[in-house]
Amino acid sequence: MTNTIYDTTQESDVIMLVGSNPEHAHPVIGMQIRKAAANGTKLIIVDPRDIDLAKDADIHLKLRPGTNVAFANGMMNVIIEEGLTDEAFIKERTENFEAVKEAVKAYTPERVAKICDIDPDLLREAARMYATADKAPIMYCLGVTEHHTGTEGVMSLSNLAMMVGKIGRPGCGVNPIRGQNNVQGACDMGASPNQFPGYQNIPVPGVVEKFEKAWNTKLNHKVGIKATDCFPKMLTGEIKGLFIFGEDPVRTDPNTSHVIKALNSLDFLVMDELFMTETAKLADVVLPGRSYTEKEGTFSNTERRVQRVRKAIEVAGETRPDTWIFTEIMNRMGYPQPHLTPAEIMDEIASVTPSFAGISHVRLDSEEVAGRGLQWPCTSPEHKGTPILHTGKFSRGLGYFSPTEYKPSTELPDEEYPLTMMTGRVLHHYNACAMTDKTEGINRIDKGSFIEMNTQDAKAAGVHNGDIVTVSSRRGSIQTRAYVSDKTRKGECWMPFHYVEGGANWLTIDSLDSISSTPEYKVCAVRIDKPCCM
Repeated sequence: MTNTIYDTTQESDVIMLVGSNPEHAHPVIGMQIRKAAANGTKLIIVDPRDIDLAKDADIHLKLRPGTNVAFANGMMNVIIEEGLTDEAFIKERTENFEAVKEAVKAYTPERVAKICDIDPDLLREAARMYATADKAPIMYCLGVTEHHTGTEGVMSLSNLAMMVGKIGRPGCGVNPIRGQNNVQGACDMGASPNQFPGYQNIPVPGVVEKFEKAWNTKLNHKVGIKATDCFPKMLTGEIKGLFIFGEDPVRTDPNTSHVIKALNSLDFLVMDELFMTETAKLADVVLPGRSYTEKEGTFSNTERRVQRVRKAIEVAGETRPDTWIFTEIMNRMGYPQPHLTPAEIMDEIASVTPSFAGISHVRLDSEEVAGRGLQWPCTSPEHKGTPILHTGKFSRGLGYFSPTEYKPSTELPDEEYPLTMMTGRVLHHYNACAMTDKTEGINRIDKGSFIEMNTQDAKAAGVHNGDIVTVSSRRGSIQTRAYVSDKTRKGECWMPFHYVEGGANWLTIDSLDSISSTPEYKVCAVRIDKPCCM
C-alpha cells in the first residue's frame, strides 16, 4: 500500500474502489470509506456485484468478471485522448510511457464497453472524474488479483495512477487492501520463494551471500516454489514432504478434490495449527501452535504499519510458540540455533533488512511510537517511518510503465455450464472459519453456505429465493441455498468460500496467474439445477 488508510479516506477528493467489498472483508476500512462518501468524497465502484457501498457511489461500473485489464486500459485511452495526463510527472518521473500509450489505443470506450458489458459514456465519466481530481487513490483487493491475469491487473492500475501523477503524495496512490491481518507482514519477512526479508531478491548479486554470512551457513541459491505450484509437484512425487503453518488449503484452495489428492500423495505432512482443520485431519503430525493472544511479536498491517502484539493469556497444555517449534526443528536437523526471544528476533531482522533497520521492540514499546507503530521503510533508529511511498522518486528510480493486454478468463460459460461464478467473503466469517465458526453468536447470525443468483436466471431455472439447489462445475457438485436478487447480473452468480458444507472451492478452477501463481477464484463456469432435497 503506497499510502495510509487515513489519507486515502480522509484527504481524497475521489476514491476509486476496484474489486473490493471492504464493508464485508475489511469492515474498519469500509466504514471509513462510507464516512468519506457521506462527507462529500466522490466514489467510483468497479465491481461485478451491487456491493453495499455501490448505493453511495457516484459511478458504479458493474463490469463483467475477469475484465479488469480491459477496464483500466479503457480508462487510460480516455485520459490520453482527452488530454488529461500529467505530462510533467510522466516526463520527470517515469519511463516507457509511449509503449503503454500505443498499447491502449485499441481500447476505445466502445470496444471496452463490449468486453466489460458496461456503458461507454459511464467509463468516460469515471476516467474524467478520476483524472481531474486533485487527490484520488486507487484501492483494490482480491477482485483484481484472483484472476489468471491478476498481476497484469495490478500493473494496469499502476499505469493508470502514474499517467495522472497520483503517486507519491497524500490522498493518492495504488493501495491493495490486504485480505488477512498479517499478509503484509508475511511478505515483508520473506515468505515469497524468491525473496529474503524486506524484498531482497535472491537473484541479486550479494543478497544470498549477506544472509549466509549473517547466519553462518551455506544457503540454496535457487528460487523456491510458490505455494499453489506445490500441489502438482506432490502428485508427480517431486515434493514428498510438506510443513503447513496455520493454513487450511483443503478449504481455501481451488479445486478441493485436487488439493486432497495431492496432500494424500505425500510421504509426510506436518501441520502447525490451533484447531483440527480439514487439512489437519490429513496430517501425519499436528503440532499444537499458539494464537496471537498467547505470544509476543509484531503484526504488519495493510498500510505497512508494524505494531506490537503482546501476550494476553497463559494457556495450559503442550502448545509452543511458533518460534520455539522452528528453532527446535533447526536444532534437530543439525543447525545449532539458540532460542531467541521475540525481541531478539526482531533485532536480527533489523540487522539484515534495511527497510526494518530502525524497528525494534524497545522502540515500538516506547512513548515515541507506542500505540501507532512504525511504517516501513524505517531505515535507522532515528527514522520516523514512511507513511507515503515514492515521494520524489520510485524505489527503482523512474516509474516503469508496463503495457498490458486483456485476456479472457481461463474458463468461460458454455451450453453445459452457462453461468459465471465468482467467490468472496461475508462479514461474519474469516477465511477458513477455523476460528469464527467456533463462535456461537456468529453461527446464530450466519446461516451457512449460499449462492447469489440473478432474478432472471432463477426464474428460468425454476428456483425461488431460499430453495436448496445443486451447483456443479467441471470439478464437482455441491448443495447450497439460493438467494435470488439482482446483486449479480444475468448469467453471473456469487458464492462465499468459507464453509465446509457447500464449500465453493469444490467447484473453483485451479488455473493460476502466470507470474504470481494466484488462483483464478473469481471466474469459473457452473450450472445451477432446479431445487432438490438435501
